[in-house]
Amino acid sequence: MNEETHLYLVLIPESLVGSQLGPEAFGTYLAIGSTSRSRGQAIYFELDPGFRSDAFPMSLMEERCVPEADGRPKNSLYLSAYRVLEHVPISALGDLYLATDDGRVLRLGRGSAPPHEERLLHLYQEFCPVTPGVASTLDAHDFGSFITSPENPVHFPRLVYSELILRELATDPLGGTVGELPYRNLGHLREGLGQLLADGEKKNKIIYRRMHEELCFRTIRNGFFVAEPGGHAYYPMPTGEQLETHHHGWWKSAQTLQGG
Repeated sequence: MNEETHLYLVLIPESLVGSQLGPEAFGTYLAIGSTSRSRGQAIYFELDPGFRSDAFPMSLMEERCVPEADGRPKNSLYLSAYRVLEHVPISALGDLYLATDDGRVLRLGRGSAPPHEERLLHLYQEFCPVTPGVASTLDAHDFGSFITSPENPVHFPRLVYSELILRELATDPLGGTVGELPYRNLGHLREGLGQLLADGEKKNKIIYRRMHEELCFRTIRNGFFVAEPGGHAYYPMPTGEQLETHHHGWWKSAQTLQGG
């Protein structure tokens, strides 16, 4: 691929896309730039330009990811829309980008994993290859290791997920104050967390079977994680103060358009 082409792993829906747009322009295009799709968020990785895999028709990048007849850059060339993540190792992942539904883009670089915390309960949103919301007694690192372990009868070769805020529900799911938590069907969430806590042995419980519409970005507790057997990558989310100071436009859009 030449220096004008980029390769993106889009998480929702899962797809591998070639483009002549840079990461920010590509996010804006995904969110609002096409008449063929409704306005919406985008979450995607830019991949190492040297990434190759026999699982995808990579030769099409040279043939078809070229400027349009009028000279405009090629917006998107879909190389796959099925079982993409399992063929893309963590080593090929570049920065992660979050686009709001009005096309503002935030770049997240890879960072050091957060320290282990002694918390009773966690809530995870899985993004790819499946999208349930899962309550767990495992911290973020152990959760990814468990879900991708070949020793488990149900596992994934690779998983992208984020931990969501629970506030008081993390320690007192039945009586804790809900506060600003925007989750739907809070009674069901409380019940599921309480059952998990009371069981003592069960590690994970599906709370929401699929991601509901769009992610409320302000509910992300610490960042995004990618797990594969024997490896992890972590993309820390800036704090609210950092977002307000350094990414004010994106943060205002994320709060206004994602449920306050």
